[in-house]
Amino acid sequence: MTFFIRTAGERDLQAVSELLRETWHATYDAIYGPARVAEITASWHSLEALRPRLSRPNSEFVVADDGARLGAMAFAAAGADRKVVVLHQLYVHPEHQRQGLGTELLSEIEGAFPEAERLRLEVEAANTTAVAFYRAHGFEPVGRTESCGGDTVQAIPADIYEKRLG
Repeated sequence: MTFFIRTAGERDLQAVSELLRETWHATYDAIYGPARVAEITASWHSLEALRPRLSRPNSEFVVADDGARLGAMAFAAAGADRKVVVLHQLYVHPEHQRQGLGTELLSEIEGAFPEAERLRLEVEAANTTAVAFYRAHGFEPVGRTESCGGDTVQAIPADIYEKRLG
């Protein structure tokens, strides 16, 4: 199965939302419980939450598409000075993990911001697979937040990682 990386569009939002829901349940049910994961995905991964990302300035919203379904997605946005890019999401559907899609998406994101000096992300410490992936790709821990993504309602703690670019 061959996936192609392309820019996400309006027609992809439902499939992205479903991919995120399925991936979150597979990854986080054991950490937060299925009910909490359902609550988080309903908030963070709804069509209404995803739609503004399509037109956000200084951002990149990409999907891995095999022509039949989406296997992965990523979204990142640069700050006002364009020196720091925040990788808000990089998720690969469980059926397609460990096939290189995450690496391809990460490379696409890194290349989309030529002025950037650092790529930053937040990751749940208990998500050891993601932590290992990011560390293998040059990310190092630089801090911690008690409100992942700035969401004080869900109040999910996360470690902050960065990678120097260029």
